Amino acid sequence: MKRLAITCPEDGLGRERADTGPVAPPDPVAAAQLEQIYRAERPSLLRRLARRTGIDQAEDIVQQIFVRLAARAETVDAIGVPARYLGEAARNVQRDEARVAARRSQYQHVSIEDVDIMGGDPISHLEARDRLARLEQGLERLKPLTRNVFLARRLDGYSYAEIAEQTGLSVRGVEKQMSRAIRQLARHLHGT
Repeated sequence: MKRLAITCPEDGLGRERADTGPVAPPDPVAAAQLEQIYRAERPSLLRRLARRTGIDQAEDIVQQIFVRLAARAETVDAIGVPARYLGEAARNVQRDEARVAARRSQYQHVSIEDVDIMGGDPISHLEARDRLARLEQGLERLKPLTRNVFLARRLDGYSYAEIAEQTGLSVRGVEKQMSRAIRQLARHLHGT
């Protein structure tokens, strides 16, 4: 069989693998090895991740790591130190998610539940009312498509894929419209 040098981007270790074409059915031996690694390493990996990301996101990351590993069952027996391999895979998944979040401007999102609209003193109440008025003005200044995409995502809770399907845009186009809306609203709210 011809061997090609193919870097595995999921784990970042740069190992070579055989170019075998379509994915073969899972090997029972590899599946048993994967299950053994999962049972042995999952608790400690979950604890390490939960300290940095919170338990919900840690569960998602562990799930992604083992799904990726199961998809490449031929590499399971090649793992020398599972804890080190899984730690590196976890760092790669976190980096991937950070890139996606940065592209989607999620770090700028402030949930409406986190905004204290009704404060105990009347000044904070007036400030909150003023902020809502400025937000409404900012929404009115957005182009109709951008406004509709923003409201569908933030108010109605539609996913990017659902919005793309409804508007005829690509998912990337929806992401761009969301980024544009967030940028323009932030500028309007901060008076720049």
